[in-house]
Amino acid sequence: MNAMRAVLTGHNRGLGEAVAAELLDRGIAVLALARRSNPALAARHGERLREVALDLADAAALAAWLGSGMLQGWLADADEALLINNAGTLQPMGPLALQDPAAVARAVASNVGAPLALAAAFAAAEGPQARRVLHVSSGAARKPYPGWSVYCATKAALDHHARAVQLDAVPGLRICALAPGVIDTGMQAEIRASTSERFPLRDRFAEMQASGGLVAPAECAMHLVDFLLDEDFGREAVADLRDLGR
Repeated sequence: MNAMRAVLTGHNRGLGEAVAAELLDRGIAVLALARRSNPALAARHGERLREVALDLADAAALAAWLGSGMLQGWLADADEALLINNAGTLQPMGPLALQDPAAVARAVASNVGAPLALAAAFAAAEGPQARRVLHVSSGAARKPYPGWSVYCATKAALDHHARAVQLDAVPGLRICALAPGVIDTGMQAEIRASTSERFPLRDRFAEMQASGGLVAPAECAMHLVDFLLDEDFGREAVADLRDLGR
């Protein structure tokens, strides 16, 4: 059997790309789901990285893929498995009246529907005796921000999902919704490119970037994977990487 296998969403850029690289560098094979592939990672790691082109905001496409048997096949010969729900969107930003309802629906599907569906399928798949689910959450799940009502609400949903799943006490299953801190990714560039009308705290985040206050994705990924593989993972259903001394 393969000792450990991982399933990761959003591996084509930012934190997801860094987490994929960290897992692969540690010898953990990765099944990666994203709208776009990552040719650089694929060239470097070959067969240990299996990529699936999938729009996680498309509930029908996700359901069809889950019904294909690929997830079950990937996990069948592993004795331990990891699910990292990383993919998500910050949009739509802005006060309620400026939000496009279609964008709201896509955000909820991507940020909440897909992680919960993947977690359920992951838990039900035959094979691994030990399973760990990590939802990439945010400080915005625990503190409201103006202009981020959709993002705050969807990340808070992941936190509460982890709390409730932990209460189920499923043997062999651990779960945690982890806020990784403020990372120097495309999402931060998206924030800086927004307007004060859409996000009144834009200048604060721009100053954070200018003063070197953002964490590099590779550094964050190293600490995140350390935590994911740690014996204490899942002891708390909701955590913040910055509070863990990592």
